[in-house]
Amino acid sequence: MAGTPMSDDEGNRLVALLGTARQRSAQYLRDRSRKRAAKGRKRGFNRGLVALLVVLLGLFFWSLSSIFSSPSPGTRLSLDELSALASNHRIAAADFRDVDNRIVGTYVAGDGTTGLYPQAPLSSPINQPSAAGAFYADYPSSASLTLDLERSLVNAQAKVTVDPQTGKQRLKLITTFLLPLLILATVFALLLAPGGRGGGGAIGDVTDFSQMRKGKVGKGTSKVTFEDAGGVDEAVAELREVVDYLKDPTKYEAMGAAPPKGLLLFGPPGCGKTLLAKAVAGEAEVPFFSVAGAEFVEALVGVGAARVRDLFARVRAAAPAIVFIDELDAAGRKRGAGGGTGGSDEREQTLNQLLVEMDGFDVSRGLVVIGATNRPDILDPALRRPGRFDRHITIERPDGEGRERILKIHARNKPIARDVAWKDIADRTPGFTGADLANVVNEAALLTIRGQRSEITTDDIREAIRRVLEGPKRRGHLMTDDERRRAAYHEAGHVIVALCQDEQQSVQRVSILTRGRAIATTELRQEEEELMLTESQLRGRLAVKLAGAAAEKLLFGQISTGVEADLEEATAMARDMVARFGMSDEISLMRLYASDSSAYLGEETPLQDIGPETRAEADRAIRRLLQEAEKEAELLLEHHKPLLDEFAAILAAEETLEGNVLQEHIDTLQSKMQPAARGRVRAKGASRRRSTVS
Repeated sequence: MAGTPMSDDEGNRLVALLGTARQRSAQYLRDRSRKRAAKGRKRGFNRGLVALLVVLLGLFFWSLSSIFSSPSPGTRLSLDELSALASNHRIAAADFRDVDNRIVGTYVAGDGTTGLYPQAPLSSPINQPSAAGAFYADYPSSASLTLDLERSLVNAQAKVTVDPQTGKQRLKLITTFLLPLLILATVFALLLAPGGRGGGGAIGDVTDFSQMRKGKVGKGTSKVTFEDAGGVDEAVAELREVVDYLKDPTKYEAMGAAPPKGLLLFGPPGCGKTLLAKAVAGEAEVPFFSVAGAEFVEALVGVGAARVRDLFARVRAAAPAIVFIDELDAAGRKRGAGGGTGGSDEREQTLNQLLVEMDGFDVSRGLVVIGATNRPDILDPALRRPGRFDRHITIERPDGEGRERILKIHARNKPIARDVAWKDIADRTPGFTGADLANVVNEAALLTIRGQRSEITTDDIREAIRRVLEGPKRRGHLMTDDERRRAAYHEAGHVIVALCQDEQQSVQRVSILTRGRAIATTELRQEEEELMLTESQLRGRLAVKLAGAAAEKLLFGQISTGVEADLEEATAMARDMVARFGMSDEISLMRLYASDSSAYLGEETPLQDIGPETRAEADRAIRRLLQEAEKEAELLLEHHKPLLDEFAAILAAEETLEGNVLQEHIDTLQSKMQPAARGRVRAKGASRRRSTVS
């Protein structure tokens, strides 16, 4: 309360707090001034090195010019002219200069030579006996030739001297050896001098392979939070415990509980593994070290293990902190998988060092390692055991509600029209990852800019979804009337058979416009995203996929190349029914596929090592399922041929049907269907199926 006197204890406590704050402030100012002084010294040292380098380069070029420039007065003579003058006793003095390899002297007038000298120009003293003056001539470094020349001059009674040019000899020695060494030493000192934010030199990564490159270090450097990660509620719930541990590690130590030392995130690409790791660092406000698994693997033996030691030494110095290792399978692959020679030895040494470092954690230090991979099955078992990567978190593709939240997150800073229904957009994108949804919103923004509009509309987003799935429109391709009629019947066949299925599929969109590699498309969706599908549901979907080919055969007597995509999808589904789910009488309850080692990468799972008889039975079972599905589609289309003709004519005229217009035609078809048709279609749903004519 105001006016209440302060007690002695409160006063003492306040004085102590003020003293502590004053001490911390003074310490902060001292540290800042010390850092500035150190930074200034480093900057001054670098500037001094640059100035020294400039001076040394200037001295080098000046000395070169001094050595090679040797001005001499008088007329330039050749050696034969000099010999001719000497034989006529016209050389008065000759000075041999050792460094320049040049003779400098004077000559006098005489009349010993008459007429033109054969090899001398008219201006030569040889051809001018009455002339006198100075001369210079270059002589070879050959000792024998120099000796002969000297003898001829001595015999001509000339005054012969030798100039050793001691100064030039010293300058030449300095220029040839000392200055280049000083210049190289200065250059290397400048490259290795400390500087920049990380404190390393310009070639620090080259001179020290054993050190990791500086990561993103600093409190609060990651601004991502859990609010930026949508559709991964289960993973966020697991990670919140890690955030609490990073904020207060001593609480776990006091309780005697061992928090997770490592988190292994795995799932399909684009589902947000890296985003979640950054969100943990952002929520906990701790330093975030981000490296790639491939950075540990080098051709030089021992470099990977040294880099692991260097990385964890930095992390321990910055604790509490987070280490995020992306693509962990690059360094954590099972030992012995590479054959035991060459690079595999280096990878195993790196893995062994990583295992040792993760085992040496102190619980109270607040260190957490987060690894991300698309292939958890190839990781070494010692890396996945408790005590290293304690907790394994699967990041799956988001469901409908998750997709809706992700779309809203990516649309926060974009002008969105008020009538955009994000739930409907999420229903149109089952199976999309967070990266796919971000691409959809960005593509919609680009379409809005291209159309010179101020807001992103629902049509822009729908068009963006189709561009992501199927590619842009092929505006230059024009179908003939026969092609349009065949494509219309093909897509109408998909729609009619889909309406007849017991599973409540609904038609989302039908189009015969070419887009990407597809000629026409029919988009279907179910009432909800199923986790468990029955054999009858899969058989119905097989019939829907083959309905386009059945319609072409029914109307035109033969199929076209447009059924390729349908056959590919139908064959893959029938193969899964036989080899994966045991839905055939020939194979019964037996799985023929090997383990899904690359399930998150979308690769096809290979068959196990089975005998030729079993493989032949599987082929017969797949062919039987496809034939039965085709027969069912043909019977349904024959039973509803008037509806097939009616809808194909409408589609050929309209080219694209969706939204309310499509719903009106569907209601008309439903009202005309006979009770023998199995099931009815509903207009709303959440999961999307697509049959494509390509």
